[in-house]
Amino acid sequence: METSLVFFPQLNMCESKEKTFFKLIHGSGKEEASKEAKIRAKEKRNRLSLLVQKPEFHEETHSNRPGHLAKETRVSPEEAARWGESFDKLLSHRDGLEAFTRFLKTEFSEENIEFWKACEDFKKSKEPRQIILKAKAIYEKFIQNDAPQEVNLDFHTKEIITKSITQPTLHTFDAAQSRVYQLMEQDSYTRFLKSDIYLDLIEGRPQRPTNLRRRSRSFTCSEFQDVKSDVAIWL
Repeated sequence: METSLVFFPQLNMCESKEKTFFKLIHGSGKEEASKEAKIRAKEKRNRLSLLVQKPEFHEETHSNRPGHLAKETRVSPEEAARWGESFDKLLSHRDGLEAFTRFLKTEFSEENIEFWKACEDFKKSKEPRQIILKAKAIYEKFIQNDAPQEVNLDFHTKEIITKSITQPTLHTFDAAQSRVYQLMEQDSYTRFLKSDIYLDLIEGRPQRPTNLRRRSRSFTCSEFQDVKSDVAIWL
């Protein structure tokens, strides 16, 4: 009996495994590259988003625009001259308050006027919940130790506020506001009257650009969403 030999083609298992491994490696590499590209694109979008949302970015950019300068120079020299008669007249005028705030920023002491404005707004509160929320916000921002914009108060005044902050009244910050008011009147106001910001106004000169430091916003609008502010300029 003749025996028939049947030859099967040799299967190259190594080659198959190598091809599979090669595909896996290159496929993984493409996926990694794609992930990295997505991450970089996301980071770029986040950076742009933060830049747009930063209030200090808008503050510095707008300060160099002609429209901003026009707003600063709308005050007549006669009106500006009246601000030199008393500190009260300066603060009672919207543009005077704005000019004084700009001056304090150049001296890195704007926390004083921000606190004063916060107290003025606080005293207009009517609802109990509104009083509690605003009082806590003022305390955390301006009064407590290491507060973001801590004002210079004596120990006794701070202690009284700390003890009453759990049950605040519309007079909780009266003593502190009076102390800060006197400090500004006797110190900062005198220098303001000699500053370029004020002298340019009373002489009718265009306002010069000022180098303002960036303010850190310790609270966001969402943190005050339950507070119905009458004048929200201090937030």
